[in-house]
Amino acid sequence: MSVVKKNIISLKLPMFDRLFLCWSTETLMDSTTATAELGWTVYPWEEVSGYDENMNTIRTYQVCNVFDSNQNNWVRTKYIRRRGAQRIHVEMKFSVRDCSSIPNVPGSCKETFNLYYYESDSDTANRNSPPWMENPWIKVDTIAADESFSQVDLGGRVMKINTEVRSFGPVSKNGFYLAFQDYGGCMSLIAVRVFYRKCPRIITNGALFQETLSGAESTSLVAARGVCIPNAEEVDVPIKLYCNGDGEWMVPIGRCMCKAGNEAVENGTVCRACPSGFFKSTQGDQLCLQCPINSRTTSEGAINCVCRNGYYRTDSDPLQMPCTTVPSAPQAVISSVNETSVMLEWMSPRDSGGREDVVYNIICKSCGGGRGGCTRCGDNVQFVPRQLGLTESRVYISDLLAHTQYTFEVQAVNGVSDQSPYSPQYASVNITTNQAAPSTVSIMHQVSRSVDSITLSWSQPDQPNGVILDYELQYYEKDLSEHNASTIRSQTNTVVIRGLKPGSIYVFQVRARTVAGFGRYSGKLYFQTMTEEEYNTSIQEKLPLIIGSAAAGLVFLIALVVIIIVCNRRRGFDRHDSEYTDKLQHYTSGHMTPGMKIYIDPFTYEDPNEAVREFAKEIDISCVKIEQVIGAGEFGEVCSGNLKLPGKREMFVAIKTLKSGYTEKQRRDFLSEASIMGQFDHPNVIHLEGVVTKSSPVMIITEFMENGSLDTFLRQNDGQFTVIQLVGMLRGIASGMKYLADMNYVHRDLAARNILVNSNLVCKVSDFGLSRFLEDDTSDPTYTSALGGKIPIRWTAPEAIQYRKFTSASDVWSYGIVMWEVMSYGERPYWDMTNQDVINAIEQDYRLPPPMDCPSALHQLMLDCWQKDRNNRPKFSQIVNNLDKMIRNPNTLKAMTPLSSGVHLPLLDRSIPDFSTFSSVDEWLDAIKMGQYKDNFANSDFSTFDVVSQMTMEDILRVGVTLAGHQKKILNSIQMMRAQMNQIQSVEV
Repeated sequence: MSVVKKNIISLKLPMFDRLFLCWSTETLMDSTTATAELGWTVYPWEEVSGYDENMNTIRTYQVCNVFDSNQNNWVRTKYIRRRGAQRIHVEMKFSVRDCSSIPNVPGSCKETFNLYYYESDSDTANRNSPPWMENPWIKVDTIAADESFSQVDLGGRVMKINTEVRSFGPVSKNGFYLAFQDYGGCMSLIAVRVFYRKCPRIITNGALFQETLSGAESTSLVAARGVCIPNAEEVDVPIKLYCNGDGEWMVPIGRCMCKAGNEAVENGTVCRACPSGFFKSTQGDQLCLQCPINSRTTSEGAINCVCRNGYYRTDSDPLQMPCTTVPSAPQAVISSVNETSVMLEWMSPRDSGGREDVVYNIICKSCGGGRGGCTRCGDNVQFVPRQLGLTESRVYISDLLAHTQYTFEVQAVNGVSDQSPYSPQYASVNITTNQAAPSTVSIMHQVSRSVDSITLSWSQPDQPNGVILDYELQYYEKDLSEHNASTIRSQTNTVVIRGLKPGSIYVFQVRARTVAGFGRYSGKLYFQTMTEEEYNTSIQEKLPLIIGSAAAGLVFLIALVVIIIVCNRRRGFDRHDSEYTDKLQHYTSGHMTPGMKIYIDPFTYEDPNEAVREFAKEIDISCVKIEQVIGAGEFGEVCSGNLKLPGKREMFVAIKTLKSGYTEKQRRDFLSEASIMGQFDHPNVIHLEGVVTKSSPVMIITEFMENGSLDTFLRQNDGQFTVIQLVGMLRGIASGMKYLADMNYVHRDLAARNILVNSNLVCKVSDFGLSRFLEDDTSDPTYTSALGGKIPIRWTAPEAIQYRKFTSASDVWSYGIVMWEVMSYGERPYWDMTNQDVINAIEQDYRLPPPMDCPSALHQLMLDCWQKDRNNRPKFSQIVNNLDKMIRNPNTLKAMTPLSSGVHLPLLDRSIPDFSTFSSVDEWLDAIKMGQYKDNFANSDFSTFDVVSQMTMEDILRVGVTLAGHQKKILNSIQMMRAQMNQIQSVEV
């Protein structure tokens, strides 16, 4: 039972400023609407005509047997159908006479009455059933009057009408009767209205809620599911409203918002499509925005505005940003030549295209080749700070050829230049270099050595800048000052330095001289003379051979002289390549390497946590400060932050955190990487600073690598490094892998994505998660296996995929793939081929083709790494040595890779179409999306596939292709065309 005193409520809702809701009622019976007798059953009430407070005629019931004791007077309504209602409300209007105003009234006089109800599935009541007693009736309440009436001075009676409302429930049968019991009062039942409450049909929070009946109890909440209005959709959770027992809507859960391209109008009851010239990019309450400058819509309900012709927007530009265009050419380029270097300076473009991300590219062309045309400058030309993506309007260019004409084009590009079909605007300047000294001698070799002499040779400078007159060699003992150096002049590139001390290390530097003067000294190299013991041992080792083969003393003497010479020479070469080189490496690194450690699998420990304690330093969490989240890993977030250990300088670090709610197995697996990493100490392997295991969250803390993963870094800097720089990166990776292989550690997931790069372009091997665990998870197509398990197919050797034979040799195969990734600037190996296609191709002896501009020496090293027989693959130590030789002799990197033949067939780039499917060069250019150059090709007589297949980079420049990305696309397609032609010819033969 409840008493209702109100009919309007005001709710403060979190998703609205203010929402007013009123209840709705449905009347089941109203005695005031009767036009004839009500005909209720009485015992012994009396039905009479009366008046309501507005003096309207109504039928009422009254009783006033106050002078008889033990009163029990009942009146029962007719059968009332509940019509689905579960809680019933009864409004009663009545008057009661004050007992004290009745003369001689007995003490049994009452001023209250009782309200009852009785449920029934049909109208079965009669005069005596249900009986006139409390059971089986259910009592609702005893009703008392707020005011009663009595005799007044004017000689009449003034009736005071009371109104009370009571409710009851739950009711479940088809209908019910009401009964009113008077037990000794003088009263009149003026009007009775029976009704139920319901929540009305409304639109709120972007959803329509239909009319809903209230619940069975006053505290009941009936859930109503809303339906989003047209062009709206739910946000987060299904939208609901709750109807309470009083028929009032409660605070909603969830909401609907207008879809992208639609805005809320008419107080949020309608989602209207954005008009033409307006857009709305996301779902939400915000209004449609007017299209930014230089853009338009093509229809109503637009989610973005399309840029007008000649204007563009990058993927990172917000949609409300105006569309922009390419910049105009830089202005007022000036040059300052100093021998074989030049400083270029210029002014910003007059028109930046509406953007603030304008940068500059320098195109260098040498025009002194004698063939009449200009050609692109080689990799030897140096640009400071860089050649592409300059933010400042100046660049220093060095290592040019002497007495040579150059043309420099200064391109202005911005974020949308690559979307324009036209070449960037540029300003050019022509210069002629002056006479200059030769460049630095880069390579020096030890030819032979003895106890008191060393024979050295060196290569000619890459840029002699004239005729080399002679060379000057400077040398001194490593323990003495450079001021004590001696010098030797030589007109050839070979010299014998005599008069040296036995067993001593000397420092050597050489420089070349032309008529312009001396060039700079080369870097310092260390060579050591033989000790007396080494010299004598070499002779003793050879004497038995000499004696056994000598027939006479003269032959013996001749043989002895020959053997000593040969011995000296061979010892010089052999020790230079092995033991002696190692000693020098140890010396220059500042210490001798102790016995190599062997990697210990942390899971060989009975308690893997013991491995963490042994190999990883515990760090107090108060020393760690997380700055920002930079990514997510398998176990949790990856953050950057600061580490401040007591007594040490604060350092920037990377922090891996273990997500909350982890299991003990997850914690063990997470920390296992630290147990592995903590055993390594090498400049090309990621360094572990320590772990946090005694606080929450659990953390692994490593050195911070500013440039992130190698594959992403290369893609972001496509074409911006020299071949030597790329080889230097590969050398660092190989050195790190040699160290791991020497420790008997197998990585199993070597890929460019698992190599990190710091600000100095040092590459370090990281991610030691897959080395131990091969989980059954094929959700990532990169990691899958026919045997089940988690294997990076595109990087994994065939025997590892088929038989799970993971060794350092399988890591060498993966390293070959990394080489291909680096030389292709982060391109995906095997492009869009499926994993199964990759497996089948490898089995048929197909291998990846050389990336564009890849030196033949590097591609051959890749093919060596991809030998099917793992025993034929090079060791990491051999790879390091090969790369060192390439770095010392850059000329070996100038030869481009010819088309492969024999067993190792090139695997054609599936992203480039087969030229044989096209009938003309124009169709081929359209297919590779280079159709804007059709006229250029035709005007330069490149109109047949035979002619196009022979094009060089100079030819591509000559036809007017100046964008680096377009040059790369066309050249790569031509290389594939040549490969396809060779394969066709092979089949015909």
